[in-house]
Amino acid sequence: MGAHNFSFTALDGKPLELQALAGRPILLVNVASYCGFTPQYTDLQALHETYGPRGLVVLGVPCNDFGEQEPRSEGEIAKFCESVYDVTFPMTAKQKVIGPEAHPLYRWIATEAGEGVAPMWNFHKYLIGKDGSLQGAWPSRVRPVSSEITSAIEAVL
Repeated sequence: MGAHNFSFTALDGKPLELQALAGRPILLVNVASYCGFTPQYTDLQALHETYGPRGLVVLGVPCNDFGEQEPRSEGEIAKFCESVYDVTFPMTAKQKVIGPEAHPLYRWIATEAGEGVAPMWNFHKYLIGKDGSLQGAWPSRVRPVSSEITSAIEAVL
């Protein structure tokens, strides 16, 4: 089993099957609009623009699990991301990312890598390889454009 066995509903309500992304690495990030880390949307968009043409998929997963920092509806989230941060990378509908009600992909990650790798706050990042395997995890404080993350992305492209 790997990440490609899971699916989401996209922010626009359409199905988002990760199987369709097989062969491409994914940077999975739980995001929120009212967080001190929200400016990382700029970095995520930069990664999308830089590495997207080479195959990387940046996938934002809005969640309200931490400090209730994403209270908006899907439509409001889309409008905010587009108007404030010019986000063009794909995003899912709002999800739970921790606990027993977490999205199955996040539960799989916790099973694969241990509960210590579960998100501790908004803007936790996971790198999923082309084969659907978990390749790395970084906490919120590590910027998406840090050499830690970009080196890992380069290695899986």
